[in-house]
Amino acid sequence: MVTSRDVARVAGVSQSTVSYVMSGRRSISAETRKRVLDAIEQLTYQPNAGARALASQRTQVIGLVVRFRPGADTTGLLPFIETIAGCARAEDHDVLLVTADEGSAGLTRLAGRTLCDAIVMMDIEADDARIPVAASLRVPVILIGVPDDSAGLHCVDVDFAEAGRLAVDELASAGHDRIVVIGHAPDVVERDINFVRRFQRGADAAADEHGVAIELVSPVPPNRAGAEDAVREALARGGERTGIVVPNSPAVQPVLQALLDRGVVPGRDVSLVGLCTDASAEASTPAVTNVSLEPRDVSRRAMEILFRLLDRSGERPTELVELIRPRLTRRDTTLPAP
Repeated sequence: MVTSRDVARVAGVSQSTVSYVMSGRRSISAETRKRVLDAIEQLTYQPNAGARALASQRTQVIGLVVRFRPGADTTGLLPFIETIAGCARAEDHDVLLVTADEGSAGLTRLAGRTLCDAIVMMDIEADDARIPVAASLRVPVILIGVPDDSAGLHCVDVDFAEAGRLAVDELASAGHDRIVVIGHAPDVVERDINFVRRFQRGADAAADEHGVAIELVSPVPPNRAGAEDAVREALARGGERTGIVVPNSPAVQPVLQALLDRGVVPGRDVSLVGLCTDASAEASTPAVTNVSLEPRDVSRRAMEILFRLLDRSGERPTELVELIRPRLTRRDTTLPAP
């Protein structure tokens, strides 16, 4: 097995110099650094992770806690996970993905066994029992989501209230005097996931400003029958100028299909705005007018803050809550303004 001593011998430097080049903790001349890196490549040296962790008191691992439940939008989670992993690798860290719903015990296990240097938590409930435990851990924790009380933890998320306002503004400008929100799955509603109420508050406020009626169809079972029932109820409630908002990303395509199956064409007979990624909106037929979720921007910003928290010598971020502004992109499923 190749060791750092072998690298030092080939490069003609001390073993400590090899360590400094790899850790970046001391300034090393460009020439010496190149000799060390060339020796590492020549010998295909890989540092021992356990030894490095003992020396630095760091694991070089970020724990990502996201609960996978039946009916969860795993496709929607992928951009978050990809971006978090990419940001971690750019900082020479790996990601330990924890998907089991262990609650507070899972957080304690991660931190207590020194399995990671920091933790990213997703799937945050408005009143989340894990938050007080997370705030007491000795490792930095950042939330993707905004609970009612973050207990001093840093949070990053899309501005869901603004997303609700953007959706209603678009439908009101298209001349709709009644808007129906087709809501979330029973599990999401029951657990009171943080973004549900935030989106609805923004939508309600915008409807009030425009003087239009707004109604909620919820919960919506995550299957074809659930989407069909929700569409039937939305059309019965909506009147002639129906505007539909679907803040439940996995339901956007089933709702669109349920409308088409009834001979109702979004963009001609009704307007539909979905809360989903741009890629998902563009791939639909017809292409869906959407408010973007900005998963990569949210994840990137969360990781930037997390590594600032890990940098003991750096300046800590002062804002506890950072909201990424969403965008509305008009496509084929909304009527033109009258």
